[in-house]
Amino acid sequence: MTESIGLPRAGTPARSRKALRNIPFPAIVGMVLLIVPAFVAIFAPWIMPHDPAAIDPSRALIPPLPFEGSDPAYLLGTDNLGRDMLSRLIDGSRISLLVGVLGVVLAGTIGLAAGLLAGYYGRFVDAAIMRLVDALLAIPGILLILVILGVVKPGLTTLVVVLGLTNWVVYARQIRAEVLEIRERLFVEAAKNFGVSHTRILLRHITPNVMPTFIVLSTLSVATIIITESSLSFLGLGVQPPDVSWGLMLTSGRDYITNAWWLSTLPGLAIAGTVLGILLLGDWLRDTLDPRLGV
Repeated sequence: MTESIGLPRAGTPARSRKALRNIPFPAIVGMVLLIVPAFVAIFAPWIMPHDPAAIDPSRALIPPLPFEGSDPAYLLGTDNLGRDMLSRLIDGSRISLLVGVLGVVLAGTIGLAAGLLAGYYGRFVDAAIMRLVDALLAIPGILLILVILGVVKPGLTTLVVVLGLTNWVVYARQIRAEVLEIRERLFVEAAKNFGVSHTRILLRHITPNVMPTFIVLSTLSVATIIITESSLSFLGLGVQPPDVSWGLMLTSGRDYITNAWWLSTLPGLAIAGTVLGILLLGDWLRDTLDPRLGV
């Protein structure tokens, strides 16, 4: 009963159906750019034409089709160790997307909880959480990550944890701002008057109202974390061999940029296409789910 008193949200079924019937072209492009790497990441073991770790020096630096010297067996060419570029791109998509998704799950969980508690309880809880947020935001994110990874041994698990623990502040500030407004609404006051517990109010009445913002933030954060992971792997502080990521492929190809451009260009295009797809999709989700914007 109490939920019906609240203001209507943009994510209502009627509006959602209307949004789905009127998906703009940029959002469709974003979906395609995101579905392709997600598909190859999921089905990588079955669609990789070669073993991505198989070394064959006799086939090193074969250019991709249709350039001179290419080999139909290696559509996107080979790297300096004779490893198939297409297989490595497919294999690298798994780790790059996995780091992005897991990093967002960790950051989003912490940030959502912190924002809910700070916005709902206020006073000392709000002051403590927001002072921590301000302190972390005062330090450039990439600098903080570099300092941590300079002390802790780099690796996939370490990378996910560090990225999650340094990105939750964005969620906390935005969610807190929304909760400060939502907690003053009539349906929250009515729930309090009926003796509903604070935990139930947070979970049943406030959390569903901040989920549209949370979804949009999560979508955009995946792009941010993928770029950060690529940057760190490029510097040798991210994913470590024998694991493969797009950022690590960029690193291995930088010494051959003049005579084997595809070693860096192809993983760079994969990163750019995936991030662009996420941003286009996130922009559409923001317009669809934000009640202050029209569809």
